[in-house]
Amino acid sequence: MAMALGLLMSALDNTITAAAISHIIGDINGFDKISWVFTAYMLASTSTMLVFGKLSDMFGRKLFYLIGISIFLIGSALCGTAQDMTQLIVYRAIQGIGSGAIFPISFTIIYTLFSDPKQGAKLSGVFAGIFGLSSVAGPQIGTLLAETWGWRWCFYVNLPLGILSFFVLLFALKETRSTHRPKIDYLGTLLLIISTVSLMLSLEFGGKDYSWASWQIISLLAVAVVVGFLFIMVERRAQEPMLPLPLFKNRMVLGMMLACLCQGAIMFSAIAYLPIFSTAVLGRATSNVLLTPMMFSLMVGAVLFGFLQRFFSFRAVIAFSMITGIVISYLLSVVSHDASNLYMITLMVILGVGAIGPLMSVAQNAIALSVDHKYIGVSSSIIGFWRNIGGVLGASIMATIVNTRYNSLIHVGAAEHNMPLNQLSTLANPEHLIRAGAAFPKETMSFLRDSLGAAINHGFIVSIVFGIVGLAATFIAGPLRFTVPVQRPEPQNENATPQSV
Repeated sequence: MAMALGLLMSALDNTITAAAISHIIGDINGFDKISWVFTAYMLASTSTMLVFGKLSDMFGRKLFYLIGISIFLIGSALCGTAQDMTQLIVYRAIQGIGSGAIFPISFTIIYTLFSDPKQGAKLSGVFAGIFGLSSVAGPQIGTLLAETWGWRWCFYVNLPLGILSFFVLLFALKETRSTHRPKIDYLGTLLLIISTVSLMLSLEFGGKDYSWASWQIISLLAVAVVVGFLFIMVERRAQEPMLPLPLFKNRMVLGMMLACLCQGAIMFSAIAYLPIFSTAVLGRATSNVLLTPMMFSLMVGAVLFGFLQRFFSFRAVIAFSMITGIVISYLLSVVSHDASNLYMITLMVILGVGAIGPLMSVAQNAIALSVDHKYIGVSSSIIGFWRNIGGVLGASIMATIVNTRYNSLIHVGAAEHNMPLNQLSTLANPEHLIRAGAAFPKETMSFLRDSLGAAINHGFIVSIVFGIVGLAATFIAGPLRFTVPVQRPEPQNENATPQSV
């Protein structure tokens, strides 16, 4: 329960913040920097995820879970006191560092506590479902808090949850003591963070703020590649590498890594563009009509497959997830602007239950059952790390395709629909279509809506491609089944691991 509270707190944070963003802008301004409120959080959490996973393997899960919660709570308290957007962005980065510990270590503690893999699998499904629950409840909670007590309480609300989780785990979770202190790979840690941040910044800015061929993007990618190469060289010689390279000789690790990267791309592409499709193309009042069914069904899929995975091989689950993703992505690539609510909700339910939800829990279990017990922390972090990388990659590529296609359609049809050429850049912004659609002539509005719908349809081809690539993971992953017995001897004179509650 304590870990569930911590995970819920961390998972709720982004959706609550998104719901309160208009109140934040109204109070402290900074509209031009608003994307960094989310980017800073994602950069910090992703770049530290592998670090915390490895440190938990070396020095104990309990210690670094409590450290993660503490950092997250400090960041939350600071966010509530922010006086301008720059301060809020910095404090969000502090929150993200704490979140980088909470998510992967939660699953690691489960697998260490329960010697019976069936119980661990069930609980991991429930924990993955918490992620979906937060996405459904977060917007409503954020709106309620912001309108009732003010946007600062969207951050202060984390404090009681986090403090309760901290003290319960402090006294309830018992660990053995390590008989030696491993050497920390400081250089590898630094290189890993630099490479990850450079890669994610290039994916975040590419095709949106800067063209992919700009010197800014090329420089960031070059830094990511060069520093990444140096990181590998350092890890090969490190006494206690931050990311043990032998893990990547494990076919299940490689297969699940690829599958989760593709799963993240499909999920984040849908989250990024379905709200726009719902409001600007379908003409719905809010995006909740599509996002809520998808995220709720994601939760159902995660919990359901957490209970059912013992009946299937992990490769079968990967194949099912990717094939479902391909089918739904294709249907989204051809859906028209007059699609009914029932049809769209059906697509969202299938996408959540069949394409995104299964791997939210199954991937963690597959990794936990296929690696040496001393690597369980860092290997669990690998899943979240590559899911986030895939999410940023998929959303970035889709943004480039949608923006290019939308601008192309508008320029081609401008003369035919008597659209002023000096306003094309304004009309090409979907936000203006959403906010000021009623001010456009009916013919212009219909043209813009159809063009945007066609562009988003075209963008979902990216999800189809990622689904096809993800199918390759079916052949890369080893033939491990959930029912394979796993011997996990208690560590003796090694690293600290949880023993009992």
